[in-house]
Parts: sequence; C-alpha cells; structure tokens
Amino acid sequence: MENIVKLVWSKAGTPPELFPLLETLGEEFPVSGSGKGLKVEFKRINNEETVSNVIRSKGKVLIEYSSLAGAARGLGSALAGIEGRNATSFTTLGIMLDVSRNMVMKVDALKRWFRLLALAGHNTVMLYTEDTYELEDVPVFGYMRGGYSLEEIRELDEYAKKLGIELVGCIQTLGHMEQILQWSEFNKIRDTRSVMLADQPETFELIEKMIKFWKEALSSRRIHIGMDETHDLGRGVFLDRYGYERGFDIFNRHLQKVNALCKKYELQPMIWSDMYFRLSNPQQEYYDLDSPIPDDVRDAIPKNVQLVYWDYYHRDPDFYSAMLRRHRELGFAPVMASGIWTWPTFWYDHPRTAATAAPCIEACRKEKVRELIFTMWGDDGAFCNINSALAGIFYTADLAYGENAADNTSKRFDVLCAPTSYSSHLAAAEINFAQMRKDGSSMSVFSSYLVWDDPLMGIALDGYLRNDPEFDLKFLDSLEEIQCRILPFIDCDGAGDIEHVSNLISLLIKKIEMRGALTSAYEQGDRMALREIAVNVIPSVIAAVEEFDVSFRRQWMSYAKPFGIERIQSRNAAQIARLQETALRIREFLSGEVERIEELECRLPRSTASNEHYGRYALVSSGSCII
Repeated sequence: MENIVKLVWSKAGTPPELFPLLETLGEEFPVSGSGKGLKVEFKRINNEETVSNVIRSKGKVLIEYSSLAGAARGLGSALAGIEGRNATSFTTLGIMLDVSRNMVMKVDALKRWFRLLALAGHNTVMLYTEDTYELEDVPVFGYMRGGYSLEEIRELDEYAKKLGIELVGCIQTLGHMEQILQWSEFNKIRDTRSVMLADQPETFELIEKMIKFWKEALSSRRIHIGMDETHDLGRGVFLDRYGYERGFDIFNRHLQKVNALCKKYELQPMIWSDMYFRLSNPQQEYYDLDSPIPDDVRDAIPKNVQLVYWDYYHRDPDFYSAMLRRHRELGFAPVMASGIWTWPTFWYDHPRTAATAAPCIEACRKEKVRELIFTMWGDDGAFCNINSALAGIFYTADLAYGENAADNTSKRFDVLCAPTSYSSHLAAAEINFAQMRKDGSSMSVFSSYLVWDDPLMGIALDGYLRNDPEFDLKFLDSLEEIQCRILPFIDCDGAGDIEHVSNLISLLIKKIEMRGALTSAYEQGDRMALREIAVNVIPSVIAAVEEFDVSFRRQWMSYAKPFGIERIQSRNAAQIARLQETALRIREFLSGEVERIEELECRLPRSTASNEHYGRYALVSSGSCII
C-alpha cells in the first residue's frame, strides 16, 4: 500500500460510536490511535441522506458523516487521498453474495470483504445460502457443501456490526432446493425436483429449523426467505395428491405460513417478487408490464413482507421505473436488487454491470427507492474469480453515492485493494465478447462456454461461427489485445488474480487456434497438418489446461472452502481427456483404422442459426443426453 495515506485518530476527539469501526479497519489499513500520520477528526451531521464529506487541510483531515456508513466511506476516501462530498439517498446499500453454487467463502475472506465494503460506503450484506449452513439434527442438510456453522455466522455478524454493516440471512423456503431434495430423507417434502411440497407439515418443520438458525445466528431482525422461480409449483407430487390449484393460491398460502414462522421468531421477512408477475401470464414472464395481478392475490400478500424486485438485464431506466411502479401498485415499497455480474464468467463482467446498474440506479433515484442491493450470483458452478468483483463493488458504490469521477473509483480501488489495478480489471472483463447477430442485434459470448466447449465436437464455437464466419479471428484479436494490457500487472492479486486470468486467455487462444487448424486440415485432407496437430499442437493445449487448472485451484483455495472445487476440476480433467481423444481420433484416421472422423463431419450448415443459450457446462461439453 505504497500510496495509501496514514491516518491517526485520538479517542479524546473521536465519537465513541466510531471506536469499533476504526479499530477493526486498523487490522488491515494504516488507521491507528497512535504514531505518525495525517490527523483525522470526525464531525457528525444531521442529514436524511448518507453523507460522507472529506475536508483536508495542512496536517489533518476532517470527515463529516451522517451515519457509520458515511464515516467509513469517508475513511476510504481519506486513505486513498480523495477529498470532497458524497451522499446517497439509499438507506440500505449493500450486496447479496451467492455462497450456494459451490463457492462458500471462508470466514476470513468475508471479513476482508466487510472491511472493503465499509470503506466503499456499504451498510448491508446478504449471504445467499440455500443449504450452505448447518442445521441441528439434520446432518444431510448441506452435506459435503461446506456449510457455515452457527458459530461462524455469529462471528461474522459480530465483525460486521463493528463496521456498521447489517448481516442478513438470505435463504430459500420453497424453490431452489434441489440440493437437499435429492436425498431420500426429504422424500416427504418434495413436490418437484427443486420445489418443496406446500401444505406438508414436514415441510414447515424443516423451514422452522431454518428460520430458527438465522434468528439465533444474527442480530439483524430481517431475513430474506427467497421463494423465487418456483415455475413448477404445485405441478409434481402436489398435483398428483390434491389436483390442480391456482399457483397464486398455493404461493400465497405457503407465504402466509412461512410469514407466521417469521413472526414467531420476531423476524421481518422479504421475498423475491417475480412469482407474482410470472403467475399472471401464460409465459411466466417476470418483466411483464401489462398482465394484471388479481385483486384477491394482491390482498392476500402479507403486508409486513417486503418485495424485492430483481433485475440485472434491462438497460433503459424507464423500464425499471415502470416495474417499480407496478410493485407500488401492489401496495409495497420495493427493495431493488441490481447485479454485479459474476455469472457465468471467470471474471467480473464490467461492461454488462455498467450497462444495467447505471440505468437501474437512475430509475431508483427518480422513483425514490430507499433500499438497493447488488447481487453476485454463481450460476453453473461459481467459477468466477470472486475477488475480481471487488472492482464492481467499488464502481457501483460510487454510482450510488453520485460519484461520477472514474479516476476516483480507480484510485480508491487501487489503493484499498492493493496490490491491484482497476484498469487491468476492466481490461480482463472484456474476455466476454459481444457478437453481432445477422439482424444487427448483439449477443454475449462468455469465455466459459469456449473453455469447456468439447474440442472435438466444437458445439459452442461452431455455433458462433455460423452466426459470424470470422468470429474466431475477431475473438483471438480481442484476447491478444487484452493479454497485452494485463501482462504488466501479472503479479497483482490484491483483488482478482491477474495471473489466473492470463492463464485463461492463453488457454482460450491455444484452444481456438487448435480447433480452427483441425477443421481446416480435415476439410482439406491435409494429413501432414493433422499429424502436426496430434503430435505437437494438442499437447500444448493440454499443458495450457493444466496450467489453468493449477491457477484456478490456487485462487479458489485462497478465499473459498474446498467443497465445490471438485466440479470445476472434473470439467478441466474432462477437457484433457477429450483433447487426448481428439489426438487419438486423428491418429486412427491417419493410420486407416477409421475412414473418417465422424465428429468433425457432424456439423450444422452455416445457414443454421446459432444458439446463444450455451450458459451451462452440460450444453457445450456434449450433444448426448445427461443421465
């Protein structure tokens, strides 16, 4: 932290409410109650907004603040040498971190995140835990998932409170429960593969244990009980047992029962709002501005439950405004959940985050929304280098505080997350390629699709080439340019691991070049080129996979529990096996053992439309069925 400002505070002149904050930040940053440095003083001001004002003069700095979050953000600015006033109208500003899709962040790693979140001006953290916490007397709940113990959550809660952060449990009490419903112990509460059986007493016995855990674990009296994306609610065992019933009625009845349990444990619940909109139209479309929600459904929603509107996709502030108004028409002041894009990508996706978060915040200000969180999901395995998302955390916090100076965001990030580089993080974020469709619209190409694309079948790459015959050349040019921009920062790992993303780029380049050479040589009948690919090119790609696998493990183990990494290691091992199979198939063809390589001939014509829904490993690793 060469460029960081050293701050010295005195108990005699500092409000006592700041003592825990300052002492906790002092564990990592040069914020001390003694020694030499810039003297820091504090002044509490009254303001409905969260205000952070840094005024520097000779030998000292004054931080005016209206809340702990404002004071912490002021400290972050002062440490980075930034002056001036920031303010946000959001009374809740924070993140929701997905620790259910295999990556369960270590306690010490979360504590570091809490320190950085506080310095950015956040005051809320939600931990999204489907089954990644331990329930007494339910040993199979979270089995082999790295779940948090009650003691670990209590430790995190106490630490967060010192930093002015409210830690909130974010769980599921209806859908997204496939991880536990796979076990025979839960047969009685299974409606479908992922949805629990409504109206079943055993279902609520389990839910009560979940709610009791979070009541005992956290000091916050708020809890997020989920209930989103229950598309097949009432259409499995429930349908067989009770017959058809309107989804709205099953949903509201279940919510009322879970809400009663929350009241029993003196907790204030919130839910994702999507099902009220989905169930109002045949397509189950969330972002529907027209289909009415019946009055009887609206009236049956418990009035003490908060509705969380999640939207990580739209780029027009008017759309966000319209949906926010629809929530208010239901009688609720919505909590807004935007997104810091960490899915389905190996690295924080800044272009997509910027394109969606900025208009969302603009609309929230217009509609006077008071609570805003940014979700960070881990779809398909949570393989994103999660520390790379710190760049998005600082970026979105600055937007929420009305900070429009990109130089200040860069300075905060570079100093507080050192050793790192904001510019290199944004460069690495461009590994996700925006491809133009033939109709002029754009579609996203995530690098993860191509890393695990089967090397012999080329399902994903062939799809992109059908859409644009020059896609591979354009993507390779982009990757090489990104590699040049990040190489000077190869040793920076204070936030995202730049060496790891460099290994990723090297793998992508070698693999795409190999695939292009393979299809070309086979189509042209160039036997010498095929032999060269089998003998020299494929081994170099295998070596790149192995190097990528090593750095993936290194960065994962630095911040996450070991459970879950086996999924990614299995995928990487499968890549090596399939590359070896590709070389074997070439040798069999060259020796005359087979007349043709069928996998290279089973290709759709170029006129066939490409499929952009390659977002799951299973869809690019094989064309065969999953059993």
